[in-house]
Amino acid sequence: MASVTLEDVRKVYAGGVEAVKGVSLVIPNGSFTVLLGPSGCGKSTLLRMIAGLETVTRGTVSIGGKTVNNVEPADRDIAMVFQNYALYPHMSVYDNMAYGLRNRGIPKIAIEPRVAEAARLLGIDGFLKRKPRELSGGQRQRVAMGRAIVREPQAFLFDEPLSNLDAKLRVQMRIEIRRLHNRLKATSIFVTHDQVEAMTLADMVVVMNQGRIEQTGAPTEVYRLPATRFVATFIGSPAMNMLAGEIAGSGMVETAGGKIGFDASAFDVTDRQKVEVGIRPEDLSFGSGAEGELFFVKDFIEELGATRLIHGSSGSEAVVVAVAAATQSEGASLIVNAANVHLFDPASGRSLRRGPHGAAA
Repeated sequence: MASVTLEDVRKVYAGGVEAVKGVSLVIPNGSFTVLLGPSGCGKSTLLRMIAGLETVTRGTVSIGGKTVNNVEPADRDIAMVFQNYALYPHMSVYDNMAYGLRNRGIPKIAIEPRVAEAARLLGIDGFLKRKPRELSGGQRQRVAMGRAIVREPQAFLFDEPLSNLDAKLRVQMRIEIRRLHNRLKATSIFVTHDQVEAMTLADMVVVMNQGRIEQTGAPTEVYRLPATRFVATFIGSPAMNMLAGEIAGSGMVETAGGKIGFDASAFDVTDRQKVEVGIRPEDLSFGSGAEGELFFVKDFIEELGATRLIHGSSGSEAVVVAVAAATQSEGASLIVNAANVHLFDPASGRSLRRGPHGAAA
């Protein structure tokens, strides 16, 4: 296996459309890295440049310490798993998995044990004689993964491989992919717009927006310490509540719905500074209307089994509160967990937190 390094990588299409805008990134050897972002953010284009399916306009792509900008895809020693499976319909499962090895001139005696082991790992060893049309969506995706595994490449590239599966199968395949990575310890790069996939699969999450990297870090780090307003609202379901505010003394911010306390030592702000206040739904609870609580007007409730999402507003801005299903108390005010309050610059969207995750870094 090998590390993958991108240095100031850019992609400009005909007409001047810049899909990737100077991305620099080191993907460590053996890591499971997820490129996460909305449609059109450049994540799939970036993956295709690593694979060699898109040319690099500027910058360098290196795999295992070797620059591969001018190396053909077949010679980059990578394997790719696509959203649409890309299986040959007229071939058996075995032949689909063995096809790439045969093209590389690998002897039959070496191919058979590789295919058998990959099929066993993926639980499709009983389907080797079937054609793709005789398989379910999840089984077809396993075949596509098996075809990648048998190549024993330096890196695995996954381009939204679970998007065509139903919700239950996505969960199942997510678990299988993570188990497989734990066994193979292979360098893996996984593209998705689904934050749940990113949070559950990744060692490292790379959040992209409009062709640039917004933040890179471990899933829990990106969730707890978002570097920008975009990351704060994109990661987490339901999304982080955002309220317009103004600093009203040390450790206090005033919003239309009331005053909120925050950890003054964690942020670089000045009195009367305009800010955006970020609060996760789980960091809100119902109060008794005492001073220092947010005024809240309930609108409706979503029952999600173990959790209830209570939708409403504070001032004129929408607010969601996440509580345990057993919670019955619902008041006209909210208590905010001050230790977990986030502050963002309204103009740049950058976090005002001190340190590596804020604008003051």
